[in-house]
Amino acid sequence: MKEQLDNKKEINTLYFNVAADVWGTKDIFVNMYMIRNPADNTWVMVDTGLKSSVTKIKKMAATLFGPDAKPAAIILTHGHFDHTGSLCKLLEEWNVPVYAHYLEIPYLTGRSSYPPADPSVGGGLMSSISWVYPKKPINIEDHLQILPPDGSVPHLPEWQYLYTPGHSPGHISLYRSKDKVLIAGDAFVTTNQESVLSVMTQAKKISGPPKYFTYDWEAAGNSVKHLAALEPNVVATGHGKPLSGDNMRIALTNLAVHFDEEAVPKQGRYVNDPAVVDATGIMYLPEKEKRPSLFLLVVGVSVVAASIAFLLLRNNKKQSG
Repeated sequence: MKEQLDNKKEINTLYFNVAADVWGTKDIFVNMYMIRNPADNTWVMVDTGLKSSVTKIKKMAATLFGPDAKPAAIILTHGHFDHTGSLCKLLEEWNVPVYAHYLEIPYLTGRSSYPPADPSVGGGLMSSISWVYPKKPINIEDHLQILPPDGSVPHLPEWQYLYTPGHSPGHISLYRSKDKVLIAGDAFVTTNQESVLSVMTQAKKISGPPKYFTYDWEAAGNSVKHLAALEPNVVATGHGKPLSGDNMRIALTNLAVHFDEEAVPKQGRYVNDPAVVDATGIMYLPEKEKRPSLFLLVVGVSVVAASIAFLLLRNNKKQSG
């Protein structure tokens, strides 16, 4: 009996249910998802988290789909470091196609770095130290495929992808119209991703895209309006817990209507002067922001490291308790 309870606890900490045939997992501060195709029982991985996410992803896949399970494909909402951290390692074992919007291709083939993070946007420590976050491209050219232009999602006939740029050039969201389930990536999130405290507690709040990486605020606002107009029943995002119901829809509509006041920072490198990108990568960057002092960096990194250690310790206690 105790062994059964322990197994149940482990499963509960390993992944969470989002909707029918959709599961998610969190690694430190970012979410990844697995979607099953009920027509043939294959499945697709959506984003791959951090470098530390490999073991958790493989364990989740084995629990849901059986030993040595691998997806039919990996779909990327975008290519920021916290959504592709495990990608190269997983591809060594899985050897499956990876699909992304064509405007993400430069950052997934080693041709261009992303627009640099903007630590001046404020909102908390996650923003303040963001200038040290990885922004260099990875190269998965041998596995990379461009998503079809018709909005269909390979291996998931019930789903469509929606072009939702602003946070990244080729950002996409995934939508299943039959039950109005939305996987929004970082087009918007369900916690305050700029705040370490909110990240630690997973405080539920419909928020705009993470400010420190959003390079075009007008495009980001239009993307949120597009997604809010769907009136989804369930939303699952790159950061924060899945939300559903009337209160979620009201909050999402409020964010769309009041995006400039609720989401756009009061200051920042890209607020009034977005970066310009095309299919080859960055074409123009606005003037570089001032880099934080070394003292602030050391303090910030120390606090974040302590916070992450606390999260890992708490997770370990849950799994062993």
